[in-house]
Amino acid sequence: MEFDNGILHISAFISVTMGIIVLFVGKRVNGLIRFLQEFSIPEPVTGGLIFSVMIALLYVVTGIEIEFELKARDFLLVYFFTTIGINASLKDLVKDGKPLIILLTITIGYMVVQNLTGISVAAAFGLAAPVGMLGGSVSLIGGHGTAIAWAPRIAADYGIANAMEVGIACATFGLILASIMGGPIAKLLINRYKLQPTVEEPLDVGVSDSGPESRIGHLDFLDAILAIHICVVIGLLLNEQLEDLGLQLPLFVTCLFAGILMTNLMPKNFPRFSGTKWPSRKPAISLIADISLGTFLAMSLMSMQLWTMVDLAGPIFTILGAQFIVALAVTLFVVFPAMGKSYDAAVICAGFGGISLGSTPTAMANMSAVAQRYGASHTAFIIVPLVCAFFIDLANAVLIPFFLARF
Repeated sequence: MEFDNGILHISAFISVTMGIIVLFVGKRVNGLIRFLQEFSIPEPVTGGLIFSVMIALLYVVTGIEIEFELKARDFLLVYFFTTIGINASLKDLVKDGKPLIILLTITIGYMVVQNLTGISVAAAFGLAAPVGMLGGSVSLIGGHGTAIAWAPRIAADYGIANAMEVGIACATFGLILASIMGGPIAKLLINRYKLQPTVEEPLDVGVSDSGPESRIGHLDFLDAILAIHICVVIGLLLNEQLEDLGLQLPLFVTCLFAGILMTNLMPKNFPRFSGTKWPSRKPAISLIADISLGTFLAMSLMSMQLWTMVDLAGPIFTILGAQFIVALAVTLFVVFPAMGKSYDAAVICAGFGGISLGSTPTAMANMSAVAQRYGASHTAFIIVPLVCAFFIDLANAVLIPFFLARF
């Protein structure tokens, strides 16, 4: 740790340690407050919000700013999406092809509506259309990464001096809303339509607290780590090849596809030197997925600098309020019926609630919390990450310049 000009810099190692502590705090608080369990609020969200508020209060009282080194957090994201790829079978991908296309179509249409909503609310405040875009798919469905990437260009081309601050603020508060809306949406749908899983299956993320699947040996865990690392190496090579072709994708996307390729191309009886079968849908993979996602999200939320967004609160809260209503309506009245009004559809809605205003990890955390309470949904964990982690980034790359050029 270093203290310089009123800023306390937290090293990567301590940041990860803090993320684990935050995760445990969230677990304890969720265990004490019943409605957090009832509405499937993810544990890292609970702990992360508590810590981010505490850090903001520390800044207000003392003027000390805390900055976390988050490189390790990004590696956890790669780990998580690699496990999702390893768990995806070609048979399920073919079976779920139609729902994937339907969800992708809805999501692209929703992105158009999201941008129109942001532009309209910004106009009501007398603000330029690019500000509304920052409160649309740039920062919401795009997340912090897209906001940071586009803000300098919007600032330079359209004279929005505080574009970066607006984008980050919208992405941050959108992340909070997305984190707390997915669980209640799923609970509402599951209770109203009396939904339940059609078959009992192992969880895609996390393991049950009871039963034989909860017992994982040290070699099972190490074998899962080895499989993840093999896929990450392939994902790195694939990412480099795509960059050479002029296509830039986040590393976690290519690692996700590497996991899918390895799982579906490797023969089931292929003799591995570890003496074990490829660990697709094994408890150890699910456990690592849970650890990676939980720690990633805890670190993301605890590191939010809430005090930087106070001056922008009025217009941003209005834009986000309108976006929340639109997202809720689309989820309940479009996504759920289109997905078949089933248990899988309810879990998908939890994920869509997470991505509509937040990020792909938020969507996955929402679905994981719901699945751990009500039961597994392989369909949701196959189509949502494919739509969120790959296709919407491509769609956003087209929609953002389209709207900026016409408004």
